[in-house]
Amino acid sequence: MPKIKNYAPILIGSCLFLTVMSIHLSLWVAPIDFQQGENSRILYVHVPVARMSILLYIVTAINTFFFLLTKHPLFLRASGTCLETGACSTLLTLVTGAFWGQPMWGTFWVWDARLTSVFIPFLIYLGALVFQRLSVEPASISICLGLIDIPIIKFSVNWWNTSHQPGSISSLGTSIHVPMLIPTLSNFANFLISIPIFFVLETRLPIPSFLESSLLSEIKEREVQLTGVQSN
Repeated sequence: MPKIKNYAPILIGSCLFLTVMSIHLSLWVAPIDFQQGENSRILYVHVPVARMSILLYIVTAINTFFFLLTKHPLFLRASGTCLETGACSTLLTLVTGAFWGQPMWGTFWVWDARLTSVFIPFLIYLGALVFQRLSVEPASISICLGLIDIPIIKFSVNWWNTSHQPGSISSLGTSIHVPMLIPTLSNFANFLISIPIFFVLETRLPIPSFLESSLLSEIKEREVQLTGVQSN
């Protein structure tokens, strides 16, 4: 416990440094796109956070699956942290996409295949956060079932005629100019490092007491309360 407290300022300071560096690269170093103008700077955040939101959903689903399998309180705590972080990253994806789309498409939102398929996990996150207060199992099951939507998000721009442009970064390469690629990758690296640090700080604190099972007792109490409500 003391070690975590000692390292916390260093980890948080590292996150802040990466964030400041990414903001500097995105706002002042990267060139302006000649067609989109200053609006293109939103993509330096939108693209990385969109990729990160998909990765977070997969991690959340894995955590919830192992919780359903083992009922171990570690997976419960990890799933709760993933739910909150994933919901925030998906919301940031939708918001940055809306602000980019308004000047490009003339509207903040269209019921496009890509946008709708990204909106679905956000609704699943919100539902899971509500269900988690009542019963853990329905929240976990809904997250696992939502994995079906991940390939739809990925390939929606290829399967349907959408307003959203195809991906600019793939395993085959990228169509993004190098000076614009650097802040994009910098922001992705920032999310990739900062979110696990936040995850560790949120989930590791209770781990020494798992053998005493403080979280396990909470699960049992919640199940007893739910059983009592259903019987009434």
